[in-house]
Amino acid sequence: MVNQFRFIAEEVREIMAQLGIRKFDDLIGRVDLLETDAAVDHWKAAGVDLSNIFYKPDVAENVAIRHVVQQDHSNIADVLDHELIRQCRPALDNQSKVRLDFPIGNTDRTTGAMLSYHVSVKYGEEGLPDDTIRVHFKGSAGQSFGAFLAPGITFHLEGDANDYLGKGLSGGTIIVHPAAESTIVPEENIIAGNVVLYGAISGRAYLRGIAGERFCIRNSGCHAVVEGVGEHGCEYMTGGVVVILGDAGRNFAAGMSGGIAYVLDRNRNFNIHCNTGMVDLVRVEEKEDIDTLRRLIEEHQRFTQSTVAAGVLKEWETFLPQFVKVYPRDYKRVLEERRRREKETLMAEVL
Repeated sequence: MVNQFRFIAEEVREIMAQLGIRKFDDLIGRVDLLETDAAVDHWKAAGVDLSNIFYKPDVAENVAIRHVVQQDHSNIADVLDHELIRQCRPALDNQSKVRLDFPIGNTDRTTGAMLSYHVSVKYGEEGLPDDTIRVHFKGSAGQSFGAFLAPGITFHLEGDANDYLGKGLSGGTIIVHPAAESTIVPEENIIAGNVVLYGAISGRAYLRGIAGERFCIRNSGCHAVVEGVGEHGCEYMTGGVVVILGDAGRNFAAGMSGGIAYVLDRNRNFNIHCNTGMVDLVRVEEKEDIDTLRRLIEEHQRFTQSTVAAGVLKEWETFLPQFVKVYPRDYKRVLEERRRREKETLMAEVL
């Protein structure tokens, strides 16, 4: 392999010498050296006009057309994660439990990502034991709060959050509810912005209030409870479990090929909001579904003090028939085939 690289390097140097080029930096911007005829003449590219792509603007000699100045990253030194990492050192070093309190503002972005990096570097995908690090925040969190949060970390936010909360959630737990002194009705107000839990792969999230559009888009393993969502909820979802204790906007479940969603359909109109191109809407009747749904609602009530969850649990027999299970057809076939094989294996062992 090393010899191959050396051969290629020699070839490149020879071509550069033929062109009168001494350094790679001198090749930057030299669109005049590119040969495009062979590509444009190909039948797949017939009629393609590359002139705008290869256009080189006239600039003064003192204007650089390549990277010559280092980017200023001084503001990264001030991010909240540095202090989190410092105070979480006992947990990072020897898995000792850590309990912290922090104010947070909307300029604090991607809070938790750097901390999660340190957890992952030392403990890998398994992360820390559950709830080793628990941080209570108060305020209005900036974008991507709890992004890529690792196992063993719990972020408890008393306030609200911007877009992309829990992006890429990777085993951690996120709890969000209004401040104790707030006078808003949570189930009637936005508690987190758009694209919440985008690309989450595992972990849990409990939001006492409404989330914006594209809630749990591309979720592949996270379990989440929320009290209402905007449009395009669970879009392209492939795994995990979502409980919605309120209204869901239009185009729910578009491209949803896996996972399960349970929606409280009080007004009996969820069917007109759901995109049923890949999913079926069924009643919640199986014991496994009922147990999972109730457990998640109980956790939501315990973590967020949700009055909506408390009301549902208090009148469980009344509310249970109002839930709709959103069940992807392909996912259903996979589960049924898996159960069939497990049953056959069990029967073979008995015989």
